[in-house]
Amino acid sequence: MKKTNAKQMILGILGSFVCGGSVMGCYPLVPAYFAALYLEHMSGFMLLGFMYIGMLFFMPLTAAVKYGVILLVTAGAIRLVEWANEGCPAILAGALAAVSTLILSFCGSLLEWKNQPATAAVFLEAVFIFGAVILLNRILHGVMEYRPPETIPEEKTERGNGERLMNYAESFQGLSHIFYTMSQKKSQYTAEELGQIQNELTGKMCASCESCALCWERDATPLYGILSGMISSIWHVGAPDEAQEQELSRYCPKSRDMVEEAVHVFERANLNRAWYNRLLENRQVIAEQLDAMAYIMKDCAREEKVLDRQERNKIAEIRYRAKEHGIVVENIHLVETVEGKLKLEATLKSRMGGCISMKTFAAAVGHALEKKMRLPADTKTFISKEPTDFVLYEDTLYRNVQGIARMKKDGAQISGDNFSFLELERGELLLGLSDGMGSGSTACKESEMVLDLLERFLEAGFSVETAIRMMNSAMVMRGDSDLYSTVDLCKVNLYTGRADFYKIGAAATFIKREKEVECITSSSLPVGVETQFEIQNESRQLENGDFVVMVTDGVLEYLHVPKPEETMQEIIESIETNNPGILAKRIMERVMLFTGGKAADDMTVLTACIWEK
Repeated sequence: MKKTNAKQMILGILGSFVCGGSVMGCYPLVPAYFAALYLEHMSGFMLLGFMYIGMLFFMPLTAAVKYGVILLVTAGAIRLVEWANEGCPAILAGALAAVSTLILSFCGSLLEWKNQPATAAVFLEAVFIFGAVILLNRILHGVMEYRPPETIPEEKTERGNGERLMNYAESFQGLSHIFYTMSQKKSQYTAEELGQIQNELTGKMCASCESCALCWERDATPLYGILSGMISSIWHVGAPDEAQEQELSRYCPKSRDMVEEAVHVFERANLNRAWYNRLLENRQVIAEQLDAMAYIMKDCAREEKVLDRQERNKIAEIRYRAKEHGIVVENIHLVETVEGKLKLEATLKSRMGGCISMKTFAAAVGHALEKKMRLPADTKTFISKEPTDFVLYEDTLYRNVQGIARMKKDGAQISGDNFSFLELERGELLLGLSDGMGSGSTACKESEMVLDLLERFLEAGFSVETAIRMMNSAMVMRGDSDLYSTVDLCKVNLYTGRADFYKIGAAATFIKREKEVECITSSSLPVGVETQFEIQNESRQLENGDFVVMVTDGVLEYLHVPKPEETMQEIIESIETNNPGILAKRIMERVMLFTGGKAADDMTVLTACIWEK
C-alpha cells in the first residue's frame, strides 16, 4: 500500500509538469494524462489538485479555466459511465475527454476568449487526446502494477515439498510390501501341521487311557498308520472311512471317542484357519491402503508450476482488462498444472459494488492469455463487492452430451442398476455404470454405494485404478459375502479425446463411429469378491461425433441370441441419430422387441457423445 501511494504521489507531481506542454496554443496532454490516470482509480481530489497547481503555474488564465472545466467534465463523465456499467474502457474514456475538449474549445471561440486556437488545431487536439488516453492508460497501468521479480514471494513459485513426499511414498510402499509378504494364504495343511494334529489327538485321548501302554508299546501295533489315514480322510472328505473305523476298533478300545475327537480337532483347526485367512485378507486390505497413500504422496510431489514471474506481462494484461470492466483484482496467480494446462487463481471484487458476470472476467482472461478459459461447474456466477476467490481452467477441446434409458425388473419396485456422469475439474469426463447383484432396493443400495465411493475418490484426485482398489477394499471389509456389484467406467480426456475403459465384472461397451461399431469386452469378477484382482483397462482414441454406449448385463443376457454382443452391434449400427438420449431410448426399444416386452432383469443403457467445440 505504501508503494502504491508513493507511485500515485509521483504520478500526480508529474501531472503538474505535464501542464506545461503546449502545441499551437493547445494543451492536449492535460486532459489525456488526467483521464488516463483517473481510470487507474487514483484519488480524484489528489489528482485534480496536482493538475490545477500545474495549470496555474504554466498556463494563461483563460486556458487554465478552460482545461480546469474540461477535467471536471471528464471526471464526471467517466464516473457516470462507471456507475452505469461498473467500468469504463480506455477507448470510451478517450472519447469522453476528446469530446469534452472539443465542445469547450468551440464554446471558447463563440465567447471570443483570448488566445483561442484555430479550428483545425481544435480538431487535431481532440484526435490526439483520444489516442493519447488509450496509450497513456496502458503505460500508467503498467507503472502502477509493476513489481520487480525479486519482490514476488518465493513460496508462491513452488508448491509442495516433492523430495520429502517421495521419501514418504517409498516408505509406505516398503511397508505395503511387508504386509503383502505376510499375507500368503494357506490352502492346504503341511505334514508338520498334520503331525501336530495327530499328537494333539493322541495326547488328549491316549494319555488318560489305561490301555495306552498296551496299545502303543506293542511293536506290531499299526496305530500310527491307521491314525494318519483317518486324519487324511477327515481332511479330504470331512469324515473317516468306515474301513478305517473298523480297523481302528481292533486296536483301540475307545475308537468311537477317538473318531469323534478327531472330527472336533479338525473343525477347530479349520475354524482357526478361516480366521487366520481372514486376518490375512485384512492385511492385504491394509497393504492396498498403504499403496493408495503412497500414490497420493507421489501425486502431491508432482508440483504445479507457478508462472507469476515468467508471465508478468500477461498477468498485467489481465488486470488491465479486468479494470476496464470494473473488476478489482486483489490477488492473482497463473499456474501450470501437472497435466501441462493453465489455471488462474484470483481474488476479485467489483469496484462500484454492483454484480459483474464471471463470464466477463473469463472472456478478459481468455483474450489476455490467448486461450479460452472455462469456469468450474460449482463456481459463483457473479462478482460482488465482497472479495471472493475464483479459479479458471484452460478450456477443453471437446464437449459432451449424455443420455440414459432404464427399465426395472418386472415386479420390482426399484432398479438395482445405478449410473453416474461426472465431469472433473482437470478436464476429464467419467461415465459410470454399476449393476448390483439381484434386484430391488438391496441391489440398488449396493450399486449406489459403489458409485458414490468412486465419485468421492475421483473428485479427491485419485487415479481411476487407485479409486477402484480402495473402493474394492472397502467392499471386502464389509464382510457381506453375497452382495457384490459390477463396475463399468469410461474416462474421457476432453483435451485429447482419449478414452480409457475399466471393467470389473461388467458387460460389453460399444463405440459407434459413423457406420462402424466396436465392441469392448472383459472377463473379471465383481468388486468385493477378492482382495486382489486385476483391473482390465483398454484405451481408444475418440474423434468428433463418436458415441460411447454402456449397458448392464440385463440388456444383453435376455436378447435370446447365441452372440448377444454381435446383435447389439447390429442394433446400434441401424440407429441413425446424433442425439445420445434418442440413441439410448431407441436401443432400449429394440431390446424390448427381443424380450417380448418383458424385463426379466434390470436394464440400463448409458450413452455419451463428444463433439469438438
